[in-house]
Amino acid sequence: MRANELRQKFIDFFVAHEHTQISGASLIPENDPTVLFTTAGMHPLVPYILGQEHPGGNRLVNYQKCIRTGDIDVVGDPHHLTFFEMLGNWSLGDYFKREAIHYSYQFLVEVLKIDPNILSVTVFAGDDEVPRDEESATVWKSLGIPDERIYFLGRGDNWWGPAGETGPCGPDTEMFIDTGREACSPECRPGCSCGKYFEIWNDVFMGYQKMADGSYQEMARKCVDTGMGIERTIAILQGKQSVYETEVFTPLIEKITQLSSVVYGEDEESDTSIRIVADHLRTSVFILGDQHGVKPSNLGQGYILRRLIRRAVRHGRKLKIEGNFLSSLADIVIEMYSAAYPELKTNRDFIHSELSLEVDRFSTTLQKGEHEFEKMLPNLLKGKNRVINGRVAFKLYDTYGFPVELTEELAQEHGFSVDIEGFEAAFKKHQEASRGSGQQFKGGLADQSELTTALHTATHLLHQALRMVLGDHVEQKGSNITPERLRFDFTHPAPMTNEEIKEVEAIVNSVIERDLPVTTKTMLVEEAKEEGALAFFEGKYGEHVKVYSVGDFSKEVCGGPHVEHTGVMGHFSIKKEQSSSAGVRRVRAVLEK
Repeated sequence: MRANELRQKFIDFFVAHEHTQISGASLIPENDPTVLFTTAGMHPLVPYILGQEHPGGNRLVNYQKCIRTGDIDVVGDPHHLTFFEMLGNWSLGDYFKREAIHYSYQFLVEVLKIDPNILSVTVFAGDDEVPRDEESATVWKSLGIPDERIYFLGRGDNWWGPAGETGPCGPDTEMFIDTGREACSPECRPGCSCGKYFEIWNDVFMGYQKMADGSYQEMARKCVDTGMGIERTIAILQGKQSVYETEVFTPLIEKITQLSSVVYGEDEESDTSIRIVADHLRTSVFILGDQHGVKPSNLGQGYILRRLIRRAVRHGRKLKIEGNFLSSLADIVIEMYSAAYPELKTNRDFIHSELSLEVDRFSTTLQKGEHEFEKMLPNLLKGKNRVINGRVAFKLYDTYGFPVELTEELAQEHGFSVDIEGFEAAFKKHQEASRGSGQQFKGGLADQSELTTALHTATHLLHQALRMVLGDHVEQKGSNITPERLRFDFTHPAPMTNEEIKEVEAIVNSVIERDLPVTTKTMLVEEAKEEGALAFFEGKYGEHVKVYSVGDFSKEVCGGPHVEHTGVMGHFSIKKEQSSSAGVRRVRAVLEK
């Protein structure tokens, strides 16, 4: 089964079981300061899992584009990816364990035609705080999975959450396919890294609330969240050893080998470079082509994008590919995915121009790195030690983007070697810090305190005020809210003047002082647009959305949450206005009581 077929079969199956198909969210999370990218299908749905009513109802299904950046530096092996698609279905206070497991089994066995005799499952073993999940095990047994293929595992394997220190959480049940490989040991079980068992699906049962004192209380409104990765699933369905052997990568790999004259599968070092180019280029196209697409930069998502593009270029050069080769590869990705993600075709010109600009910038960076090396050389030559310190090599890499392999080449030309162990130690320290800052979301979207709720409403007022002062060309490009402040990115070609900033503040504060009611109405996407609601996204035709109106002042499609009336918000103050990227400005503002 191919990726497009799997995606459609999943949607069709759950729609037939009374689920509403909803649009996948942007890769750039809205109002969540804790992660750079959307990491899972449930990430944008946290507010609804926490209790908000979803306009699509209480049974949902979608496919979601996701990026996880923690393993960028190990991409290149046959398995790791930075971008992937996640299939998911949700129950928001509707069905729970029995129905969810039945749906999973039915889809795997009846739709995907997987032999039930090669299915194994894991369930939560229980501990001092939450009991053993006998209910899930009983359901699996009723479906014919024998005791010897039901494994009870602890929190490290079969528990999710909460997203923050407190909140919804619960046990999960994971489904595995036995690949037929020999077990690595008598203790080998699903979840073992030897490759015998392949995880294909995960059902999370959010039935508990973790309290501030560390205790767990059973929730009255229980939710189900499931996740199935498209790339990994089609690999196992097609009997492939690697995701890179499936049709989502083979056209890219074929083009890369044509450009390089290297044969894939003959040399592991070359294969690694080919996989890095394919993965990083695919991810870069999705970031650039996103409905909230960002440009390469030295901060946040833009920094990750820059790393991906430059690493792809560097490995392309290792393969002896000349010139700017990324655009021809980008067209392959756009063509493959534009049916499911039409924003890629819409943003094709932007994707091409930004890739070209970043390749040019990288060439300049390499020249700067070489220049910095040349400046260091006289002092290096004065010493007797002919080894360049690993921290120095890492500084060239981190500050100038200068690859350590090129540092080694320049060093060898002058009779030096590089302390690679020292470089890797510095790199590992940097990597751990990066992972710490990019950990899975805890808070952010899950934070619905009075402060963040008021700030969320303030972004609507700010958006409308900016359009009134600067013009209708202003469009939201992203927002980020913490309990302390809001950050709002919008399209505008020039810095705001002090007068413009004061005028925007005055408009927002006048709306707050008028104590206007904030109301919500659920309607179809096309109805929302007809009513003039701001909606800078492409929802599916016929999809229901929430439209929030602030009196007669603003009307905008949004998921919430919001205050009930503006008078409770406090005094609005813009603290900073600056450039975010070319043609995009950034405002930081606060609400003062």
